[in-house]
Amino acid sequence: MITWADFERVDLRVGTILEAREFPAARKPAYQLVIDFGPEIGQKKSSAQITHHYQPAELVGRQVLCVVNFPPRQIANFMSEVLVTGVADAEGHIVLTSFPVPVPNGSRLL
Repeated sequence: MITWADFERVDLRVGTILEAREFPAARKPAYQLVIDFGPEIGQKKSSAQITHHYQPAELVGRQVLCVVNFPPRQIANFMSEVLVTGVADAEGHIVLTSFPVPVPNGSRLL
């Protein structure tokens, strides 16, 4: 079991995808994303293995929930700055965490 303080250390924020493009240099199929988290955090980049259920054009404008306080990670020739969250479907393909109504970019999961 973790404590509430442990959970609070994970900074989960809402952002809107501004750009999504193929990432052919990644070892596993992935997209490069640019995500807007509002004025406090700004724009961050992420590599996301979400190619099975999503096409780049349909991702633009979509809000996602991301961990914004992990250290950056080098993925091939790309620096991924945030972790986009999702869950695996029955076949192991990622389904993005999403919101039924728009919320402000930068909102923190409470």
